[in-house]
Amino acid sequence: MNKTITHIDCFSGPGGICTGFKAAGIETKIAIEKVESCVDTYSHNHPSVSVIHKDIRKVSEKDIKERYNGTIDILTSGMPCETFSTAGATSRSSYDFRQQLYSEAIRIAKIVQAKIILFENVPGILSKKVEKGGKRLIIEDLFDELSSNGYKYYIQTTLKANDFQVPQKRERYFIIATNQENLDLSIPIAKHNGETTVKDAFLGLPKIEANDPVERKKYNKGESKYTELLKDNEFWKLGKDINSKLTYHVAPKHRASTIKRFELIEPGENLKDLFFKFPKEEVEELQKQKILPKKWFIQRNKRLEFNKVSKTVTSHCLDELVHPKLNRALTVREVARLQSFPDNYQFVGGPFICPHMYETQDKYEQIGDAVPPLLAYHWGLTIKKILQG
Repeated sequence: MNKTITHIDCFSGPGGICTGFKAAGIETKIAIEKVESCVDTYSHNHPSVSVIHKDIRKVSEKDIKERYNGTIDILTSGMPCETFSTAGATSRSSYDFRQQLYSEAIRIAKIVQAKIILFENVPGILSKKVEKGGKRLIIEDLFDELSSNGYKYYIQTTLKANDFQVPQKRERYFIIATNQENLDLSIPIAKHNGETTVKDAFLGLPKIEANDPVERKKYNKGESKYTELLKDNEFWKLGKDINSKLTYHVAPKHRASTIKRFELIEPGENLKDLFFKFPKEEVEELQKQKILPKKWFIQRNKRLEFNKVSKTVTSHCLDELVHPKLNRALTVREVARLQSFPDNYQFVGGPFICPHMYETQDKYEQIGDAVPPLLAYHWGLTIKKILQG
């Protein structure tokens, strides 16, 4: 009988990696998360996991040993990506402690004697310098620190989420490292035939117009293989039945001028396109009516296309994604579907929406920052093969 594979989840967020690992048969023992709203969501869906609600820099050996006094097979670390992301020039221009938080994950790995470390981040980490104007890359420091702490065997890869049935163009960079010379490291191989589309993801969700105050709690008819998987509790092993009750499917609120803006955006277009789609005089008139802002933002208001995969779901997905046909942003459940969270996953922590300057993460931020559970599931299967030899 194969030994249970154990996991510690650093920078755990709302539980994307843990959810995928659980489906793969990996048992998460401890999670570490700083943001309270993420802790609430994680604990609700994974009550058997001991969650340490602390800044990882303040997590001691005692904190860990009190919760689980044993060795851990796999440690995962999806440290904050803002300072590495090329999508936000302001964040990327920052040089602060966040870009060295990998050191804390390695420190925790040594405490629990983890055999494997899996780092996850945006591909932009590969080009970020240690110091502004310097030559040395963050990734070079990370590799050196892994090696100096015994994790000198590693491979790196960039994976596309849509290659693993997730309906979005999400690219993520991974490093898998081990301190065990005899382990044959490998990466997940895409086996998904064809892309899961936005239409596949949204099947069965009732139509809701902008500003409709009624939360829809019953599914419509219609399923895809993808939605059937998201409702398959035997697959996800979350211990909660999927029933006829739908959750978190309520329309966001928009001003009348914002709705008029959405009416102008065709599938595949975004806010930026409107500034080039109309003559200068018409753009100025739309700005006077506050239908268009004074300047465009390249990531803002992208109308999805039903027969294609979504653009990347981020923590700013409420502002970035527009429904393929309806003139509104997406509901929390629609975003969760694009991220491959199972339908019985409950985002209980935090408000629906709050300003991003607060440490509290609203429901959209939590989902957007998470690792897609289906991608984590395939990593889980790969790690089991590595450890079970």
